[in-house]
Amino acid sequence: MALSSPFLFSPVNATCSVPHFHFHAPSLSSSHFLVTPSSHVHVSHKWRAKVSFFTSFLKKGKDVKVIKEELLEAIAPLDRGADATPQDQQTVDQIARELEAVSPIKEPLKSNLLDGKWELIYTTSQSILQTKRPKLLRSATNYQAINVDTLRAQNMESWPFFNQVTADLTPLSPRKVAVKFDTFKIGGIIPIKAPGRARGELEITYLDEELRVSRGDKGNLFILKMVDPSYRVPV
Repeated sequence: MALSSPFLFSPVNATCSVPHFHFHAPSLSSSHFLVTPSSHVHVSHKWRAKVSFFTSFLKKGKDVKVIKEELLEAIAPLDRGADATPQDQQTVDQIARELEAVSPIKEPLKSNLLDGKWELIYTTSQSILQTKRPKLLRSATNYQAINVDTLRAQNMESWPFFNQVTADLTPLSPRKVAVKFDTFKIGGIIPIKAPGRARGELEITYLDEELRVSRGDKGNLFILKMVDPSYRVPV
C-alpha cells in the first residue's frame, strides 16, 4: 500500500512512499592632525571599536525578531510552500539562512525547547506538500513531534487521511539526528511495521521557543511553529 508523504525529511532508499518527517573605515592622513599619526590613529581605532561593539550588540538583539518577521511574511501567502515559485523558494531560503546564523540555541538536541508538537508552516518538499494531488485530497495540516529525553519522533497528517509514523532518533551531532522509522499508522489506526530501509536524517538549524528551522538529507527546508510543548510521543 502506497503511503502519502506528510513528513519532514525523506527516508533513504525506501521502497515505498513514507511520511517525511539557516566597515571599512576611511583611511586617516597624518597631515590632517597636529599629533603624531601613531598615537591619534590608535585612539581613533579604539573609539571605533567601542562604537562597533555597541552597534553590534544592539543590532544582534534586534536582528532575530526582525528576521523572523521577514521570514513569516515571506511564507504567509505561499500555502506552506505549495504555491511557491523558484524565486519565492530562493527568497525564503536566503532569509532562513540569515535566521540560522543567529540561532540562540547552538545545541538543540540538548535543549528542552525542542520537545513538543510542531506544525509545519513551510517546506520545499513536493512529496510532503502532495502537490500532484487535488487540493481536497492533500493533508490540511502536518505535524512533527519530538521528545529529546526518549529520542522519539512522530509525524502526523490531519484531514483527510490522518496517517502517522513514529521513529527512533540517533544523535549524529548536537543538532543532527539519524531517523529510523518503526511503525506507520494508516488513518491513525491501522499499524504497519516500517521496512528496515525507511531511514533519513534531520538537522535542526534554528530553534527558539516558538519557531524551528530544519533541513533534511534530501536538501529540503522545513519551517515549523510550536503548538504544544507538552506533547509526548508514544514510546
